[in-house]
Amino acid sequence: MSNILKEIGIIVGEASSSEFYFSSNPEEMPSRWEYVVVFSTEDVGGALKEVPVIAQVQGIVSMSQALTKDLDFTITKKIVEAGIADRKVWCKARILGYLGENGEVLQPRKAVMPGKPVYVASQDLLEKFYSFPASEAIHIGHLITRSDVPVFLSLRGFRRHLAIIAQTGAGKSYLAGILAEELLRKGATIVMLDPHADYVFLSRTVDGGRHELSDNIVVFRNPASTGRYSSADVGRVEPYEVCFSDLDLDEVCLVARISDRYVNIRNSLEKAIVNVRKRKSIFSPKDVLEELQQADMWAADEKEKAGARSAQKYIKRIIGMKVFTNVSTSIDKMLKPMQLSVIDLSGLEDEVADYIAYKILSEIYEKVASGEFKYPVFIFIEEAHRFIPPEGRTYSSTIIRKISAEGRKFGVFLILVTQRPSKIHPDALSQCNSQIIMRITNPEDQRAISMSSERMSRDLLEDLPGLNVGEAVIVGEVTKAPVMIKVKRRRTREGGADIDIVGKLREALSVASKDVSKEEIEKLKDELKGFYG
Repeated sequence: MSNILKEIGIIVGEASSSEFYFSSNPEEMPSRWEYVVVFSTEDVGGALKEVPVIAQVQGIVSMSQALTKDLDFTITKKIVEAGIADRKVWCKARILGYLGENGEVLQPRKAVMPGKPVYVASQDLLEKFYSFPASEAIHIGHLITRSDVPVFLSLRGFRRHLAIIAQTGAGKSYLAGILAEELLRKGATIVMLDPHADYVFLSRTVDGGRHELSDNIVVFRNPASTGRYSSADVGRVEPYEVCFSDLDLDEVCLVARISDRYVNIRNSLEKAIVNVRKRKSIFSPKDVLEELQQADMWAADEKEKAGARSAQKYIKRIIGMKVFTNVSTSIDKMLKPMQLSVIDLSGLEDEVADYIAYKILSEIYEKVASGEFKYPVFIFIEEAHRFIPPEGRTYSSTIIRKISAEGRKFGVFLILVTQRPSKIHPDALSQCNSQIIMRITNPEDQRAISMSSERMSRDLLEDLPGLNVGEAVIVGEVTKAPVMIKVKRRRTREGGADIDIVGKLREALSVASKDVSKEEIEKLKDELKGFYG
């Protein structure tokens, strides 16, 4: 095999089973993040065999002993012009592993030896290294340095939850959309909590048309939501509603934030709800408020009256949420094989969006854990730091943590999407055994990533600020070995892209020009031309 590979260096200095240095000819110097291969003797199936070990170039240093920084410019130039300047190149490579007999990636047990040649890894070898059986493979993109090598994720890896982490503008929502597309094509049941309407166009192609799976995609929207896009733009939109009279006392108290310690308030509220329920099968928070306001007529003692008075402010709070209607949307509408349900939370107050997330996640968990729904459910939570902050003071925090700890036993799998991993409860993030990490420069967020993932080495952390838009590092059980990718193009339209500020300003100028003199228009155009180039 070594005869058909291109040699680019020789191992020098100290080498181990995890990294090595090699000297390279300056004309054949590899790029950073390039993949190389060296040969090592390992125990394979009880016999010693020479195996190709894949490594990735982490750093490159070039130097000259003749051209030192102590020389002045004139002497330096004469040495260069005379052609007597020496050039040396050293590279550091991090070992990724070698393929075992069953296609699994194994770590070398022996150090690679100085003096051995270093080759550019072939396309064929890299494809085998990062591939999975077609039945469980999701195509996600290609290697950053090798566009001819596709990269796949393993469906089995999603059993241990996944986090997609990137700062704003790095492409995390774009990537999450690709994952949702690919999972749907595999028959998955998917629910996406979407605070900013980033995913409402998944039923549309890039050019705005419908694709072959459009009928399998539904956008659910609460009546209280103003919605970022109209139903005509989005496609299939159905209401997601919650009937107040379907809630039990504990859930009413949860929404109203009535602590278990407030015994008198809870007792009076319970009695008011019972009274209303005797008269109406379907009722609203306003009906309960009116009943509490008439507590003098049914309260047994002063304690009940006082409790009813105090309960009123909590019920008024629920009324202000404007989330409840006269009918409840069954969770069964979302739990269907090969269906993607986008919960459009755009235009909702944070508290309302949080409650809807809690309601949906709780019902999904109950249905799957009880065995009523027998297929895996993949839950994408965009802006995850809003729903499960470190202090856990949201409605949905408890159920998300429960799913992160126990959901995989029943078939409920999380994909947490966030730009602030340091603002997520560490228990939930640590349960995401796989992570797709795009550009991150904030030190606190880098530290949170490091603490949550044992597979994230210091070298990979240092690489994060250098990633371009659409590039990512993937670690964990969804991949055989840590890999750096360029995300592929989406088949569907993106909802969360930034606006074209230049185009919109020019459009605004055109509209405003109707009320502006020709001289003023020409002046504004000249200014814009100078500003935009």
